Amino acid sequence: MIHLLNLLAAIALLVWSTYLVRTGMLRVAGENLRGVLSRSFSNRLRALLAGLGVTSLVQSATATCLIVASFVGKGLVGTGAALAVMLGADVGSAMMAVVFSFDLSWLSPLLIFAGVVMFTSRQDTGIGRVGRVLIGLGLITLALQLIVEATTPLTQSPAVRTLLASLPNEVLLDIVVGAVLTVLSYSSLAIVLLTATLASSSILPVNVALGLVIGANLGSGLLALIATSGASPQVRRLPLGNLVFKLGGAAIAIPLLPQAHVWLQLTGAAVHEQVVWFHLGFNLVLATLFISFTGVVGRLVERLLPEPALGADASRPRHLDPTALATPSLAISCAAREALHQADVVETMLRGIMPVIRHNDLQLAEQLRKMDDSVDELYSAIKFYLTQISREALSERESRRWTDILSFTINMEQIGDVIERVLQDVEDKKIRKNRSFSEAGLAEISHLHERLMANLRLGMSVFLDGHVRDAKKLLEEKARFRDLEREYAASHIARLQDNTAQSIETSSLHLDLISDLKRINSHLCSIAYPILDSAGVLSQTRIRHSKLAELSGEENKP
Repeated sequence: MIHLLNLLAAIALLVWSTYLVRTGMLRVAGENLRGVLSRSFSNRLRALLAGLGVTSLVQSATATCLIVASFVGKGLVGTGAALAVMLGADVGSAMMAVVFSFDLSWLSPLLIFAGVVMFTSRQDTGIGRVGRVLIGLGLITLALQLIVEATTPLTQSPAVRTLLASLPNEVLLDIVVGAVLTVLSYSSLAIVLLTATLASSSILPVNVALGLVIGANLGSGLLALIATSGASPQVRRLPLGNLVFKLGGAAIAIPLLPQAHVWLQLTGAAVHEQVVWFHLGFNLVLATLFISFTGVVGRLVERLLPEPALGADASRPRHLDPTALATPSLAISCAAREALHQADVVETMLRGIMPVIRHNDLQLAEQLRKMDDSVDELYSAIKFYLTQISREALSERESRRWTDILSFTINMEQIGDVIERVLQDVEDKKIRKNRSFSEAGLAEISHLHERLMANLRLGMSVFLDGHVRDAKKLLEEKARFRDLEREYAASHIARLQDNTAQSIETSSLHLDLISDLKRINSHLCSIAYPILDSAGVLSQTRIRHSKLAELSGEENKP
């Protein structure tokens, strides 16, 4: 029993260590890896090589698939080009299995020691994250060594030998078992290495091990498909196309397994080498055969998963890809895109205020007020998505961006609330009472509304680009808008003194409306504060300047 427990513990350590390496590399170089992949789509060969290189670093074809799938979902790259990347990713994963099949036990203590020192001394820095990767690599080699030590006594057990002799030699069953184990462990690399180690210890026959390897390849495709099950159809296209290739490769390989077993034996290589070299050969042949069919399969999955027509439900998040959470830098960009979607809904609400006022359109007013629910739902979705991003994995710049996105969405949500209240007041105090603004009053409101629309577009540009010059311009608009509000309030009072009938009827609504528009503008201008603060050019507020300066001056008097 103790030997079985040791084996299970060693397997768990292997799975955990591959997870450490994968997450560690994504945290260290996630943004750089995205850049490499995004520049590789010019031709299929470059895309294949990029997939090979990135997967060799992150130790997971599934992680590469999720990153590239997000590109497909955003429309940045076609499905065919992305499939070429995945063919290279599978080859990269197989190459790392070959590397780890060598005797690296001498390297394990060195990697673990260096990794622990780096991680504990500089935990929240890039050096600490590299240390995390080194710990994972060291633990992989250690886990493989422990598996060998744990399986040695098991092979000498008569019960184990009897059990192995009674196992059915069924290829399809082996493939299914390999796929299931890969899904459960979330790592095809771990399952391939485990299979090779068990085969070398005579726990598994070589022909069974080959079937498990094919199953591990299918399992990695299923993993990506499961991970993207809740994403948009565009995102799911790549995992589906990759699974089609793997199924095609398995169908070709199954009848050739006996011959492949004979060829491997003729090489004279050790058993564990036969398994990992078969794994590499399988994926190389797969890439060679299917690299010319990436476009065909890409078009096929696009027909199977068509892009949905844009519906009227604006509350549904469009860019919050859950698969991107594994790469925090990518998740930040997804959240920023969704924040702009929320701002688009707010812009629609803001633009509709004037048609409601001019045409007394109750139906339009009701539709616009309901859109505030969409703004609130998007705010909640973005906020929840941001909380799922690991803050410790973010760089200083990305951490500031995280804060900027949250601040932006809060301002948009509050603007939506103000617009809803404005529309309700217009309904109650103007439309239902059949009242009208004076010509001069309507012109003033229209002018403020035009400036608001311009400031909203400027605010979205500042949020997207972070230009300090535009941020300063946006902040200047706050003072101009405040002066206009005072000027137009005074003009309205003058019309009341002249006994203008329309101004008298709508006085309360008019003053409340220009005050609410100023409040909306204040929220828009708040977008500039984080940008100016991070650039170190944010001036002191007037409150800080006035009273404190006066008190200081009085204290310094003799």
